Amino acid sequence: MEPMVPEEAVRALEDEVVDLIAEANQLAGKVHPILRDSIGTLVRSMNCYYSNLIEGHDTHPRDIDRALANDFSTEPKRRELQQEAVAHIYVQGLIDAGDDPDIWPASAVYASWLHQAFCERLPTEMLWVTNKDTGERLEVVPGQWRTHDVQVGRHVPPEPDDLPRFMARFEKAYGAAPLNRLRQIQTVGAVHHRFLWIHPFLDGNGRVARLMSHALLKRLGIGTSLWSVARGLARQEGQYKRLLDWADSPRQGDRDGRGNLTQQGLVDFCKFFLDTAIDQIRFMKGLLEPDSLLTRMEIHVEEEIRAKRLLRGSFAVLREAVLSGEVERSKIPALTGYEERGARKVTAALLEKGMLTAASHRATLRLAFPTDVVERWFPNLYPSNAGTRS
Repeated sequence: MEPMVPEEAVRALEDEVVDLIAEANQLAGKVHPILRDSIGTLVRSMNCYYSNLIEGHDTHPRDIDRALANDFSTEPKRRELQQEAVAHIYVQGLIDAGDDPDIWPASAVYASWLHQAFCERLPTEMLWVTNKDTGERLEVVPGQWRTHDVQVGRHVPPEPDDLPRFMARFEKAYGAAPLNRLRQIQTVGAVHHRFLWIHPFLDGNGRVARLMSHALLKRLGIGTSLWSVARGLARQEGQYKRLLDWADSPRQGDRDGRGNLTQQGLVDFCKFFLDTAIDQIRFMKGLLEPDSLLTRMEIHVEEEIRAKRLLRGSFAVLREAVLSGEVERSKIPALTGYEERGARKVTAALLEKGMLTAASHRATLRLAFPTDVVERWFPNLYPSNAGTRS
C-alpha cells in the first residue's frame, strides 16, 4: 500500500493546509464557548445522519431526535437504524469531550476502540454480514480484526493473516512522531484512504474511518464539535467514492511515485479531503454568523408568536442565550418585560418547544435545537427532504 504519505512540496496541499488552519481558527471564535456545547450536540446528530447516509442507511433527523429521547420505533428496521444512530453519537460525544483513549487516533488500538465502542451498542441483528458468494452469515465481533477474505468493489484488501503487518505499517507511517503538524494535516486524507484500503474489520470500516478522521483533526487542532467532514463527503458521495477508487489504483508509470500504488491518486484524494473540510468549515461559519443567525431566529419566532405558539418576549430570551451562552432565570422578567408569572409562561413555552433546555427546573437555560427549528435556523444543514418523515 505504499506510498503512505503524499510527496513533499506539493504546492496544492500546502495551500490547502494554510487555508484550513485559518478557516478553523475563524470558526472557533464565532460562538460563545457555552453555546458551542449546544451546537456540538446538533452537529453530532448531523454527522451521524450523513455518515449513515454514506452507508446507505437513511435515518431521518426526527427519528434520531426521538431515539436520543429514548423514543424508539416499534418497526424493527427503523428501530435498528435509531439504535445505530445513538451508538454513533455516543462515540463521537466521547471524542468531542476528550473522553476517548489517550492514544494517537491513527493507530490499530484506537481503531479497535472505535469499532468496539460503536458495535457493542448495536442490536445483535446488525452484527452479521452475508458473504455474497457463498451466502454464509458471518458475525462481526466488536473491536476484532476480520478472519475472512473480503472484496470492496474492485479492491481486494489484504488477507486476514496479513492484517497485523499492514496495521503495524499504518501506525509507523501515521504515528504522532514521524511527521510535523503541517504534514500530518496534509496526510489526514491518506490516513482515511489507507485505513479503508486495509479494511481490517468485517464491517463498519467506513464508520471507523470517518470517526478516526474526526478525532485526528481534533487532535491536530483543526477539528471541533462545530463542524463535520462527513456532511461534505456525503454530499459529494460520487466524487468521494471515485477518488477512493482512484487512490486504490496501481502506480501509473515512472513519474507516479515509487510505491505500488499511485502517488497522484493519493495526492488527489488528500486534496479532495482538505477541500471538503474547508468547505464544511466555511458553511458552518456562515450559519453561525451571529447577526444572520439571530435574524433567522427572530423571523421564525415572530411567526410562532403570530400563530400563538409562543409569547411576546420569547426572542429576547433566545437572543440572550446566543450571545451569552446561557440565560439566568432571574433575568427573564427584565428581558421580556413581564412580571414573574408572565416570564415563567414565556420560559415554559420555550422549554416545551425544545428551543431551550435546562438540567433542572432551577438551572440556567441553554439553547437547544429540535428538528423543527433546525430547518429554519440552520437552512441546508440537512437535505430539503430529510425531516419530512413524521
